[in-house]
Amino acid sequence: MNDFSDKIIVGSEEWCSLPMMGVPIIKARIDSGAKTSALHAFNINRFTREGVAWISYELHPVQNNRRVVVRCESEVVDRRLVKSSSGVSEKRYVVKTLMQLAGQAWEIEITLTNRDSMGYRMLMGRGTMQDRILVDPSSKLLCGDFSRDAVLQQYGQVLTPVGGLKIGLLASNPDLYSNKRIIEAAEERGHEIKFYDIKQCYMKLDADEPEVHYRGGKTLILDAVIPRIKPSITFYGCALVRQFESIGVYSLNSSQAITSARDKLFSLQVMLQNGLDIPTSGFANSINDTNDLIEMVNGAPLIVKLLEGSQGRGVVMAETTQAAESVVNAFKSLRANLLVQEFVKEADGKDLRLFVLGGKVVAAMQRQAADGEFRANVHRGGRVSVVKVTQAERQMAVKATKVLGLEVAGVDIIRSAKGPLLLEVNSSPGLEGIETATGTDLARKMISAIEKKLKWERVDS
Repeated sequence: MNDFSDKIIVGSEEWCSLPMMGVPIIKARIDSGAKTSALHAFNINRFTREGVAWISYELHPVQNNRRVVVRCESEVVDRRLVKSSSGVSEKRYVVKTLMQLAGQAWEIEITLTNRDSMGYRMLMGRGTMQDRILVDPSSKLLCGDFSRDAVLQQYGQVLTPVGGLKIGLLASNPDLYSNKRIIEAAEERGHEIKFYDIKQCYMKLDADEPEVHYRGGKTLILDAVIPRIKPSITFYGCALVRQFESIGVYSLNSSQAITSARDKLFSLQVMLQNGLDIPTSGFANSINDTNDLIEMVNGAPLIVKLLEGSQGRGVVMAETTQAAESVVNAFKSLRANLLVQEFVKEADGKDLRLFVLGGKVVAAMQRQAADGEFRANVHRGGRVSVVKVTQAERQMAVKATKVLGLEVAGVDIIRSAKGPLLLEVNSSPGLEGIETATGTDLARKMISAIEKKLKWERVDS
């Protein structure tokens, strides 16, 4: 019979420490499916010390916080090919360090990798747990819990920044990568930023004392807001932003600009009026006009696009005239507003996403649809990569953003035989794919744009 009395019982996540690295506390995800433990690290540089390979690197040990930075140096034990949970293999440095958990300490091997997009800064694999730990996956924090204040205090940090701007992030899901990154970037710059669920905000319309309240009756007093409004609540979200604007709160994108960008038909008409090329498109109200509508865009294959869709949703490719007629008529029978758009074969399932901020293209990536798919489905299972954009593409993206009045936008372009064609301008562009592909800290640039507009300067102590 096995004696488990000397084993540490852990749940699905636990607090531990890595004292040799200067990490007094870090939350680890317990994963017995992984062989080796992993730690979030960046700025990894190899050097030689007395003929032995070493690396210097930096850590963000606290989840959702980039203000806390720990700088380390370790001797290199190995460099191994490791397959991540997403199935991607990468070569990682392996180091040894001391880990403390539940009053015990032992030496472990740990790989260093960028876990910025992951929920936990550390993953504890079975190599670390062998002969010492038993896992109860139905529980968590069996070895004790710590408040966020307590964690930050161990790193000599305080939760409330002093002297920064008061910023509200207006969105629907605080757990989205983009929203978490924006909050991290604002906190790193010393601002007080809070997430506000758009549906939980409400307004007092009054000539003398207009206000915005949050659930429970709290009056919101802010310097700036960053609106990230999902399509299904565009009307209410823009009304909320308009209310903030009426009381003198700066919005990174204005309510009028968001409203214009969200109306796909209107925005395409504006693009054409300003000399920007788009794929030939058609729009009609009656199903009696379906055949002529299809001919307008040079027949099948063609794209059918719901005006209210986003991120590839509500977009269908019809490969034959019969299929096109069926899709168009089906959507029309549901009284849905739609566009039909020519299919640009030479685009080969690829499009460009140019991230525009303050009248400049600050990052760009190429999106490749998965095999058997087309451009609209690149959001679901496609691949992204860095791309060098042409001057014409850059100018098109900047102009499209300018004519809609947007400060920040994701502009989608395809390459055709007759030059770049503008597909869409997104007023709430996602950050995960393009930050990962380009390595550009777009969240920080967004915060810097607000600082510039409000003439705020950071004062370092």
